[in-house]
Formats: sequence, structure tokens, C-alpha cells
Amino acid sequence: MSEDANKMWGGRFKSAAHKVMQTINASISFDKHLWRQDIAASKAHVAMLAKQGIIEDEAAQRIADGLDRIAAEYARDGISEDPSLEDIHMHVEARLTELIGPDAGRLHTARSRNDQVATDFRLFVRDACDEADAQLASFQEALVNRAEAHAGTIMPGFTHLQSGQPVTLGHHLLAYFEMAARDRSRFADARKRMNLCPLGAAALAGTSYPIDRDATASALGFDGPARNSIDAVSDRDFALDYLMAASACALHLSRLAEEIVIWASQPYGFVKLPDAWSTGSSIMPQKRNPDAAELVRGHSGRILGTLVSMATMLKGLPLAYAKDLQNDKPPLFEARELLTLCLEAMGGMVADLEFVPGAMLAAARAGHATATDLADWLVREQDVPFREAHHIAGAVVAAAEARSLTLEDLSIGDLKAIDGRLDEAALKALGVESSVASRDSFGGTAPDQVRMQIKAARDYLARR
Repeated sequence: MSEDANKMWGGRFKSAAHKVMQTINASISFDKHLWRQDIAASKAHVAMLAKQGIIEDEAAQRIADGLDRIAAEYARDGISEDPSLEDIHMHVEARLTELIGPDAGRLHTARSRNDQVATDFRLFVRDACDEADAQLASFQEALVNRAEAHAGTIMPGFTHLQSGQPVTLGHHLLAYFEMAARDRSRFADARKRMNLCPLGAAALAGTSYPIDRDATASALGFDGPARNSIDAVSDRDFALDYLMAASACALHLSRLAEEIVIWASQPYGFVKLPDAWSTGSSIMPQKRNPDAAELVRGHSGRILGTLVSMATMLKGLPLAYAKDLQNDKPPLFEARELLTLCLEAMGGMVADLEFVPGAMLAAARAGHATATDLADWLVREQDVPFREAHHIAGAVVAAAEARSLTLEDLSIGDLKAIDGRLDEAALKALGVESSVASRDSFGGTAPDQVRMQIKAARDYLARR
């Protein structure tokens, strides 16, 4: 550790740290990503100090000008990392000292690196929530556009990955729209909860200087100052909130990615992958691999891992600040980067996928997916108890399977041989088109309902 670095700490230490201590203690390699937030918070702090008469206006102006110059340097050239300076806060202060001299030391009046990093990190995570919301809105837009084009496109709806009932592709895609809407609400809730400013909490107990915490909070866009100085510097639940929202979002993206992988396989053939979102094989010329979707699926595990890492790090910490909290940033930085990539990839894939309606329709007809419609017809038209109707419909499915037919291929004679109450109207109920059209309850898969859902979705996007 250099002598200059020791001066940053004060006079307590007489000798340099072990080189391993320097390495394990330094966080500049990752917290350099907070430089914009650190400079913004420092400018708000020094303006408040001057307004309160804690430092002179001239010194405050020199500090603010110096911070602006540092910001311009970092934006242009990046940060020259010095592990002996540990973190982004000390890098900024050291550079400020080089630029303006001793007045740089006045910047740290009435604050600690504890409230400084808590403020910087909240600002960063708040921005990450806003970014996720904007990307989710773009993803939703892609879903709505494709759903509108396929409001009447019939496909099999699955349970247990077995053909259940026919649905429309538009309806299926809008299910992910709803998931994304809840994801956006989680990020919005996280942002709202975190929007209190730690600056002024100092090390843990507040400060004896006559600071104005409302002023710094307002200058940085917070709703107000954090109410408890110990809590302000010691908890990172706001980062956990982001990671929980990111994990839920990543799991939703992973489900859609898995479906794209399945749909693109030759046995399904529901979609054709565009060149932009697929790769080939180094040995098999015919291959078109859904690597983008598979990577989104894989990245969801990494994002979930960041949540586990953060929670495990926090679970045993006593109040207030502990250096363990230095490890709060890498998991969140990783999650933000991965989630950004996944949302961009999934939005692009949804927009560019080539759906194959003929293959979807054939699969819907082949899976006996209208058996429930036949049971419902018996209940509705012949007053048969549902359990008995279920048994009759099951016998019809068995008869079709025995002859390798679809339900629609059966004749009236075939149906009457099973139960005399089955007639021409019953045969009509076995068509996938009539099945889909009949599901016209609110939120159902009937094309008219899907178009209503699309209108509601577009209204939602317009409001957000």
C-alpha cells in the first residue's frame, strides 16, 4: 500500500498492507461500474454542504468542477485501476486531490464510504429496474404484434406436454405477455421500496454536522432520506428485490425459450428458426440449432444463482456495515448484464420467428384434443352427468386410437356404436375450429376473446 493510500485512511496505520490483503480488499475491478452514481452523489453532497454553510462556496465550486472533469475523463478514457486505492470512492477522491489540492478532502465531510456506497448502489439498482422495465415493454410489444397476426391460428394446448385442448397461437403468446406484466410490476415494486436515500447516515450513527438530508435525497431523485441510519448502511434487501424480480423474469423467459426449442424440433415443426437466431453444426450440414433460445434457458440458472449468492452472503451479518457487503455488487452486475441480454434475445426471436400454422393445426387434430368438447356436448345437450360423459368421450378416443384415426375422422355410425345419444351435432363438436370458437369465456382462447385481450394489452402498453 502506498503512503498516499494510507493518508486516505488517516493516521491509525503505520505500515503497508500485505499484498494479498491489498488484492482481497480491493473492489475497484467491479465497483468502477458505479462511477457515474458516485460522482452524482458527491455533487449532491457537496452542494448541500455549501448550502448549509459547512464548507465555503468557493471550495464547493472547485470540488464540483473537479468532479465534472473526472466524469469527462472516465467517460472518455475509462478508469485507470489502482488496487491500493481499493474502490471507486477512493479513486475519485485521489484524482480530485490531484486536480484541486487539499480542498478535495472537504468532500468527505459528514459522510462515510458506508453511506456513500449504499447510495451509489441504490442509484445503480434503481436504474437497472428502469432498464428492465423498458426492455420488458419491448418484449411485450413483440408478443402482442405476433399474437395479433395469429389470433385465429390453431395449435394444440398442452398439459404435461400432452395434447390437452386446442388453443390459438395468439392466446398462447399472450400468456407470456401477462407474465411479463407481472415481472414489470415486481421491478416497479422493488424500485418504489428502494427509493430512500442513505446519504447522510455516515458510518452508521448519522452525523453531528447540520446537514440537510432531504436536499440530497431530492437532488438524487429519491422520495426522501432513509429513516434509520443503521439500516441505511447495512441492508441490501433492495438488491435482493431486484434479483428476485430478475430471477422470476428469467424463469419466464426460460419457459418460452424451452418451448421455442421444442417447437423448432423436426417432430414438432411449429416454427422455423431464422438465421439470425440460430447456428449450424461443425459436422452435420443439415443442422439449424436453437442456440439463442438454449442460452437464454441456461442463463436463467446463472441469474437464479446470483440471488442465492446474495441471500447467502447477507443471511448472517450483524448490524451495521461489514466488509462482506463488498460482495453485493458482482452478483447484481452479472444478473443485470445477463437479463439485459436475455430480454434482447427473446424479444428479437419472438419478432423474427416463422410460425408454421399447418403443422400446428395438424398436431391439434392429431392429439384427440377435442375429447373434452364431446364430453361437454353430452352434458349440455343430452343432460348426461359429467363423469358419465367423460367415460363416453374416453371410449370414443379409444375407438379412434384403435383405428389410427383422429376424432374428426370418425363417422356417425362409429359414434352411435359407442352411445346412441351421439349424433351429427356431436360430430361437429369434435372439430378443432368449433372447439376453439366455443371457448369464448372471458380470458378464453376464442379468436374474438384473443382480440379483446390484444386490445387490452395495447391499452396497457400505452399507459406504461
